[in-house]
Amino acid sequence: MQISVVIPTYRRPDALARTVAALEAETLAPDEFEVIVVDDPVDDDSDAVANALAVEQRRLRIRHLHRENRGVSAARNTGWRAAQSPLVMFLGDDILASRRLLEEHLDWHGTRDRPDVGVLGHVRWASEIKVTAFMQWLERGYQFDYGAIQGDEASWAHFYTANISLPRALLEDVGGFDEERFPFLYEDLDLGYRLNERGFTLLYNRRATAEHLHPTTVGEWRNRMAATATAERRWVSHHPDMPAYFHDRFADAMRRGPSSGRAARLLRWVPPNAPVIGRPIWKRGDAYYRQQLAPAFLEQWERDEVGARA
Repeated sequence: MQISVVIPTYRRPDALARTVAALEAETLAPDEFEVIVVDDPVDDDSDAVANALAVEQRRLRIRHLHRENRGVSAARNTGWRAAQSPLVMFLGDDILASRRLLEEHLDWHGTRDRPDVGVLGHVRWASEIKVTAFMQWLERGYQFDYGAIQGDEASWAHFYTANISLPRALLEDVGGFDEERFPFLYEDLDLGYRLNERGFTLLYNRRATAEHLHPTTVGEWRNRMAATATAERRWVSHHPDMPAYFHDRFADAMRRGPSSGRAARLLRWVPPNAPVIGRPIWKRGDAYYRQQLAPAFLEQWERDEVGARA
């Protein structure tokens, strides 16, 4: 069995070069997988992407493609539709694969041998970067939520395209990512939902590990809250049976009194299951970070509501 690794990329040539280099070190034989990198030829530098790929110097099969429509959904669709393997893996352009990552995905597909099964791998922060309290907080339901997965079966809500694989035929069956409604943000959640409606099962292989080479800050996340609010409003409009995950949490946070950042800073050292102090510290830290992000999100939500009524 072979696998096609699809990597959408946007303005990260340095990280992309390391992502591809990590794939070059895979234990899986180079002729058992291909790498398809899809860039943005309008708002990004395709020459920089080509230099990062250094195709002629690699022992990998790499194809460098360009998306035509805007957004990461279009990039992923371009990639999987060009894939030559029965299995497609989506990987982020700032994700460093462990040496057995591809073998772990293929092993699980091989032993299950079902056309309706996908495999989710685990992503953790790269060991070389400093993990802040905020970054640890993001891992509890805001960027990823691996800790909520019990056993080896995940829900469709854990369809994280940073490290995931599934049969190409399933993508064909549902039409891939929705480029029109969800060009960026909520696009993977929407695909997971539609796959689930067709009887999809997502397995979680904790040994299929990769590292996330992308430190981030409260300020960076605050800047992306407007786009997140717009995407979530579109999501709940399209799926009225689904809760407004971020909106409800941010609105709840703003109804509470101001939270101090002192507890939030302790999240780096105090695990949530620490006896006596773990739970209250994480509760206060969670409230603090939600209040940091909530205003930008809720203001855009209100603007979108006003625009929808006009």
